[in-house]
Amino acid sequence: MFWIILEKTLQHLFVSFSALLVAICIALPLGFSLSRSKSKRITTFVIRAISLIQTMPGLAMIAVIVVFLMSIRNILPLPATGYLPGVIALSLYAISPILTSTYTGIKQTDRAMIDVATGLGMSKRQILLVIETPHAIPMIMAGVRIAGVWTIGMCTLTSLVGSGGLGDLILQGLRSMNPTLVLAGTIPSAILAIVFESGMTFLEDWLRVDAR
Repeated sequence: MFWIILEKTLQHLFVSFSALLVAICIALPLGFSLSRSKSKRITTFVIRAISLIQTMPGLAMIAVIVVFLMSIRNILPLPATGYLPGVIALSLYAISPILTSTYTGIKQTDRAMIDVATGLGMSKRQILLVIETPHAIPMIMAGVRIAGVWTIGMCTLTSLVGSGGLGDLILQGLRSMNPTLVLAGTIPSAILAIVFESGMTFLEDWLRVDAR
């Protein structure tokens, strides 16, 4: 049983962190771009539209993704079950908190610091990289923390489409009415979320103190 739990835990981490990495790669550039947008309406629309994804129930989102992948199978032969739909679903949910925290962190940079940097002849790109981004890092990490904890928990549902992970044990336990299997899936999943939360909180506090 120990080795099975270890194997499923590693699968769980792989799927969760794959989705989190995809979300970061999408949310960070988008957040930086929106912070430079001159149209507040476009910025508000994009952030709200992405945040609406989180209002969709997890099972419904996974089902929609599976149906979508099946419908485009003639054009793109992508697998409709397994690793891919699970990562897509989790990454879509994880984008919103990272995007919001990135945009907010950059926009909350002290205007006086930006004015001084502009006066020194720094370009907008230099100001973003040297002034605004370091200032926003603690808040960005907070968004990653929220997205990561949520993703680790949500990952148990993606087992319904064969993504693997600790959700497999939970499903097996529910089907066979075996509480041992249910606990074998839920307890490690909860521990992973707590450890990730604690680690990211420590890193976030350290970065905030260091930024001062």
